[in-house]
Amino acid sequence: MRNLLSAIKKHRKQFVDLLVGVPNYEKYVEHMKTHHPGEPIKSRKQFFCEAQEARYNGKGGKVSRCC
Repeated sequence: MRNLLSAIKKHRKQFVDLLVGVPNYEKYVEHMKTHHPGEPIKSRKQFFCEAQEARYNGKGGKVSRCC
């Protein structure tokens, strides 16, 4: 039962993060280690700063969201 609750909590967090547009740093690190083993991995701060920059300033300062 404890494992089930833990899994539900993990997936709920992932869903909410995707819903509001927060990228997953752990998935990024996993991807980099698997597909680009020789390349440096950005720090958590660099990762989120670049994600925010791409999301909000990617179109010449225009916010790229639906509402």
